[in-house]
Amino acid sequence: MHRERYTIPTAAADALNCAVAEGRRIVAVGTTAVRTLESAAMRGGGSSIQPHSGETEIFISPGFQFRLVGGLLTNFHLPQSSLIMLVSAFAGRERILAAYSHAVRERYRFFSYGDCMFVA
Repeated sequence: MHRERYTIPTAAADALNCAVAEGRRIVAVGTTAVRTLESAAMRGGGSSIQPHSGETEIFISPGFQFRLVGGLLTNFHLPQSSLIMLVSAFAGRERILAAYSHAVRERYRFFSYGDCMFVA
């Protein structure tokens, strides 16, 4: 899995911590945001998210225990990619395969500027 750089500014860390304290769902927009948020949660050891910059190399696959992300908005990724593994880890392989079957049948557009899905 490739390395991605990220920055979590103070305002974002404060908003995330507030959402967690209030029991609200955190929705990541894109797989990079998922990797960023889960890396920050792992870095914090389950306590609050701290403002910082860093890199993430985590590989999220089925069986991963999500600590922070409760929803995901992402596009349809290529089959057999690491990103479809991440989405399957979040929503379950069978649900994702069903969504992809529907997308192919209905001629959804794939790749970066295609259709997207909300997974919760």
